[in-house]
Amino acid sequence: MEKPKFVIAINREFGSGGREIAYKLGELLGVNVYDKAVLDTLTSKFNLTVDEMQKIKATKANWWNDFCRFYQQFGAVGRGGYTSQEDREVTSQQIYLAETHLLRELAAQESCVIIGRTGFHIFRNHPYAMRIFFIADRKARVKRIMEKYALDEDAASMRIDKIDEARDTYTKTVAGVSRYDARNYDFVFNITQFPTDLVAQFLADNIRKMYPFIAN
Repeated sequence: MEKPKFVIAINREFGSGGREIAYKLGELLGVNVYDKAVLDTLTSKFNLTVDEMQKIKATKANWWNDFCRFYQQFGAVGRGGYTSQEDREVTSQQIYLAETHLLRELAAQESCVIIGRTGFHIFRNHPYAMRIFFIADRKARVKRIMEKYALDEDAASMRIDKIDEARDTYTKTVAGVSRYDARNYDFVFNITQFPTDLVAQFLADNIRKMYPFIAN
């Protein structure tokens, strides 16, 4: 009998360190991690819309292998912060529908970690989904962004506000809920005082306890 597929949907405040934890968690659980950069590149590469996905599946028996092969080739580029073309004339709702379709296809094919992209909402009824929100104190977030992007304190603070607002606006627009509502998640972690390795290991250990079918 085939083992069930699980999904770990990660949401995070900008500068909290949640993205780093998500990738460490993927390594510990032995599954792929999909974030905005990966999804943008997949949708651009395959000119993906919901209709296009259906056409690919209908006409190409090995379509999933193509996706997997491209993901493996893309690899480190996505983790380095690839950004898609800004001139694609599509609405937020069109992007959301295409990404929702793609994410559900991914989750049906393999266990995985999803970063952002309203995964907490898309997989709210999935039987083996764990939805996690990482937050951190403001000072810690500003410090992290200053170090990561070589910004001064004011610039780092402004970037945090801008990105947090954009993410919440997008979530409210396409999903009709606030990303800050704790009821959307199974766990909300303030990770200010904890090393990312420790948080990732803690989660991996407990996810295995919750889902015994995961190989150690």
